Amino acid sequence: MTEQAPARAGRARRLALAGAAVGGTAALASGGGSVAAAAYFARRVVTPERARPDDVVVHSADATSVVLGTTAETVVPGRYGLWLEGGLGHARYGEVLELDATAGRVRRELLGVDRGVLAPGTARFNPYFHGSAPDDSLDLPTEHVTYDGELGPMPAWVVTPGGVPTTRWAVLVHGRGARREETVRALAPLLAEGWTCLVPTYRNDEGVPAGPDGRYALGLSEWRDIDAAMGYALGRGAEELLLAGWSMGGAIVLQALDRSVHADAVGRVVLDGPVVDWGDVLAHHAHEHHIPPPVGSLARLLMRHRLGHRLVGVHEGVDLALTDWVRRADELRHRVLLIHSADDEFVPFGPSLALAQARPDLVQFHEWRLARHCKEWNTDPERWESLVREFASG
Repeated sequence: MTEQAPARAGRARRLALAGAAVGGTAALASGGGSVAAAAYFARRVVTPERARPDDVVVHSADATSVVLGTTAETVVPGRYGLWLEGGLGHARYGEVLELDATAGRVRRELLGVDRGVLAPGTARFNPYFHGSAPDDSLDLPTEHVTYDGELGPMPAWVVTPGGVPTTRWAVLVHGRGARREETVRALAPLLAEGWTCLVPTYRNDEGVPAGPDGRYALGLSEWRDIDAAMGYALGRGAEELLLAGWSMGGAIVLQALDRSVHADAVGRVVLDGPVVDWGDVLAHHAHEHHIPPPVGSLARLLMRHRLGHRLVGVHEGVDLALTDWVRRADELRHRVLLIHSADDEFVPFGPSLALAQARPDLVQFHEWRLARHCKEWNTDPERWESLVREFASG
């Protein structure tokens, strides 16, 4: 289909305005095509990914093991899951029993089939290990509640120690494009130390109100939903809060600590594979995808500047400087347990280490190896739970 002249002219004017708005960096890029490339890259960063296609081949399975096609995920040691039948079924697997790199197959210990049928075909990798709510996956009594978010009612889970609410509540925040099941791994050590656990949703999660533009703000608007969740916990009798965040959930938590009216109620913070600096994350992904540095820089400016908002598709600016907690380290005022793998392929751990070095008075840093993004628990659950339980005790 041929683009009509008025549309071409309008698009050219928008590109020219966006290019002018970012000044010298745009001059480094090669004209409108680079602006378009930068806008596309930026839009990918802030757009929720609704489609979740199968990404693992299941070759065979028996009562004790499953043979999978080798991928970067399926060969790493640890405990993981598989969503079966388009998400209707779920299975869990563990130890690598045999690896045939030539044939592209790995046999792993089968820990259980929770629902559905594990049969040859395709499945979707589940990094969370657990594939459902706590009442189903861990047989824990779970309240399915809603709290009043800025945009409307937001679903959440509440899990209490021994079925009895306490005055200490942990608010567990999942990452970008993730599901609440990501946080279920943290329940055991927190419940053991007497924390009531609240697992909220936030804008642009599936099945909840979307933001005005349907895009992520990388924590810069999502924190308001977590602020509302904190208020819900305090309204139900919480006297002390613990915030925990994975990946972008960590970025959301850091913004809530800075901006929430309830931040003074937070006594402890747990961050797992957190985004401590979105600028560093975007630079990493630009490099991984062979995007020229000027285009990556231009993408960040388009996200921030109002004349780039239409191209990126955001309602309000996304100023990545506000997410740089290495630069803002002096502003940190809460005790933090920070867990991050040196082998994280998605969120480089350098800023986490730098933040810990900048604030050793507040940040307790624990480095992992082997674990890919936010899979520290998967590779060493005993160590992970011990660290969290000790930090949450007392």
